[in-house]
Amino acid sequence: MFSRFLLFIITAALPVSISYGGGIERIWLTHATNDPSKIVINWETDQPGNSLVEFGTTIELGQSASSDDPVTLHHVEIPLAQRDVIYYYRVKSGNDHSEIASFKGYPSKELRIAIVGDWGGFFKKEDIVSLVKDDVHLIVTAGDNVSNLFQPGKEGTKAYSALIDSSHELFRSTPLMPILGNHDRQLTPRGPEPPAHPVYDIEAAAYREFFALPGDEWKWHFDLPDFDLRFIALDLNHISDFGNNWQTCHAWQPDSEQFKWYTETMAKSTQGFVFTLMNEKQTQVKSFTKGAWHEHFRKGSALVTGFGYFADRAELDGGLPYYNTCFKGNGAAYIDSKSKFHSMESNYLLLTLTDGAPTMKVEFKSLQGEVLDSTTLAKRP
Repeated sequence: MFSRFLLFIITAALPVSISYGGGIERIWLTHATNDPSKIVINWETDQPGNSLVEFGTTIELGQSASSDDPVTLHHVEIPLAQRDVIYYYRVKSGNDHSEIASFKGYPSKELRIAIVGDWGGFFKKEDIVSLVKDDVHLIVTAGDNVSNLFQPGKEGTKAYSALIDSSHELFRSTPLMPILGNHDRQLTPRGPEPPAHPVYDIEAAAYREFFALPGDEWKWHFDLPDFDLRFIALDLNHISDFGNNWQTCHAWQPDSEQFKWYTETMAKSTQGFVFTLMNEKQTQVKSFTKGAWHEHFRKGSALVTGFGYFADRAELDGGLPYYNTCFKGNGAAYIDSKSKFHSMESNYLLLTLTDGAPTMKVEFKSLQGEVLDSTTLAKRP
């Protein structure tokens, strides 16, 4: 968890005393706060070591941020003082350092964001060619980022390491903001009925250790003020298993901490575009809470899930757009009763926003780059 690390110091590029060793294995980008003017550079080493990031808007770098804590999972936050620029960076731990990598600073004119559901090991590197071509500034997920946490060689945080390794060039150049699904905390096989031991880690320790995310990390919100946009991430998945050893997520009932946090966050959201993210069927949430969540979902711009293995766009009561997106498009086709578009293609969502525009474009795209469905969303009143 990001909050466990000491405050990082931003300095001019001066010689730094390095006293720990360890080979650098992978690098990825996240945001640990709700402030997009900061980004976290994350990496792993095979041995505990200190953490140093050199960065700047030229390959000469020129600035640095560091921590002396000896760790194997490194999370170093750096400032993003400029828009419309390329940032360059290099990480160091002990005597080892990475090559110089780069990422795009956030834009001032057009923002592109991909929402990916069920990344979970279903894809091959060639499956993300279209996503790479879209040249997005941010990747947000709709849960189930890995298939489980017990596969031999991919136990615990190693499952997330494998996710980063599957497309290391993408993740070291594009910030990733994941949300939780049930697979992201699955410790053992599920079995035909609840066993004597918990199957899922409700607290999602591996996920929270690996990623540096805002707030409680299992729920968070993230804003892009220049484009009047907010994402709110919830921990809703398999809520029908609550209270037995198949339980996956935190409490979701109307008297729960999560529900109260969401209602307060939504009430304070003044952005023109507000997207709620979860990993559960909207009909399940509506049934189990008698519409309590939906009363607040409808205050936002759209509701997105990665529960089903297909593409589906529905228009719920009150006109709320509801999207189901998944990198794998060959599951059971339980179409939403309010569906306006459905496809069994493997897919992702592409959001395109223009500075100052009163609308945004939301596209379902196939992994071959075909636009399957396109809608325009207007800003909230």
